[in-house]
Amino acid sequence: MRRSSVNRLAAGAIEGPIDLPGESHAESSVAEHRPEPVALPTRLRKPTCVSTPALADRFGRIHRSLRLSVTDRCNLRCRYCMPAEGMRWLPGLAIATADEMIRLVAVLARLGVQDIRVTGGEPLVRPDIAVILERLRGVTGIREISMTTNGVLLARHIDALVDAGLDRLNVSIDSLDPVRFAAITRRDDLARALEGLAACERHPTLGPVKVNAVVLRGVGEDDVLPLAGLARARPYVVRFIEAMPLDAGREWNADQVIPGDELRRMISAVWPLRELSRSRPSAPGRRWRFVDGAGEIEFVSSVTEPFCAMCDRLRLTADGRLRSCLFATEETDLLGPLRGGAGDDELIELILANVAAKGPGHGIGTPGWTYEGRPMSMIGG
Repeated sequence: MRRSSVNRLAAGAIEGPIDLPGESHAESSVAEHRPEPVALPTRLRKPTCVSTPALADRFGRIHRSLRLSVTDRCNLRCRYCMPAEGMRWLPGLAIATADEMIRLVAVLARLGVQDIRVTGGEPLVRPDIAVILERLRGVTGIREISMTTNGVLLARHIDALVDAGLDRLNVSIDSLDPVRFAAITRRDDLARALEGLAACERHPTLGPVKVNAVVLRGVGEDDVLPLAGLARARPYVVRFIEAMPLDAGREWNADQVIPGDELRRMISAVWPLRELSRSRPSAPGRRWRFVDGAGEIEFVSSVTEPFCAMCDRLRLTADGRLRSCLFATEETDLLGPLRGGAGDDELIELILANVAAKGPGHGIGTPGWTYEGRPMSMIGG
């Protein structure tokens, strides 16, 4: 492992518009400061005593995957995620340090978590991200480390990330058209995102790199075929993701969703497709290959084709709250007890109680369903 590149990323300044006038983004020592209270729209679940020996819920789902959010900040302002201005960020002291994240992951790994996907916000705006990856690689029981990024800062840092132990990568690019990309993200950064995506090809161990694309009705129809064509021309798997009601502005409505089935018909009219088996039973994406063998695409249809029955994922937010579902309205604070001196046994009790209470599904299709919890950027996708 070339530690020099990891150290350069940890020490370097991370660029990108953060829109926090007058606020310092420097990390502060938790040993010297107590975290500021953070007002959250979600309810914190109180622990109940359980005796489950593994991360199993009452529906028999075993949880082996963790989405680990390392920051709520982002250098884009995607319209389906954040408002253009006025986003309220977590105070710096409320965000878990690298030491705290590794401690919590180690406890979860003792209970059976094997795969970690590092998310944000945008994880590359966190200066110590490579150090976090390297330390995750050292946690007993962790077999795979992946990341989701918008790619804007990726070209500069991909070598250090791979050196630190990154196994797989998803890059979010919703349009290959610069004007539409800027309209969706409110930033003129398509060239940098594509540069980052191309830089991944230097590292075949990451393959196949996946490109995540959220297609909004009335906005992204003209992007569908060019994105599918990218999967035919380059060594990427393009994943079409349905828009979900997790935007901070609460502007989502079902009319914005283009169902995966409709997208498949659009693509197969030009390039016929045949379905493949899922890469694993709990994988969120349905896999399809072009009949002529030119590439592969996936559809993540959380709204119209939910896969809750096979879900094996937990989420740990940047401020140390455990969520058993992306759409959960309750979450369990692990960081507060950890900072208060809780031992592993106490943390395990909290974790098992959270998992045991997981519901059967998100319920988006239920009449009258609404989501009042935290937005995607504060949860980690």
